[in-house]
Amino acid sequence: MDRRQRVVVGLLWVGVAALMSVTLDLRALPSLSALASLFVVLVALFLAVVYLFDPWGVLERQPFH
Repeated sequence: MDRRQRVVVGLLWVGVAALMSVTLDLRALPSLSALASLFVVLVALFLAVVYLFDPWGVLERQPFH
């Protein structure tokens, strides 16, 4: 995966996290649905960091390429 594709995918994950954070209701945080939404935001941000910065070199190894 080249740098341009990684940036596009990373920005898409940032967009997903932004859209999910807009719908997140922090007043209802103890509820299960709010915790699930918060988990989705955190996973989307994690994936954005992996695609944008590739801190562990996971995307450069390409084991199935």
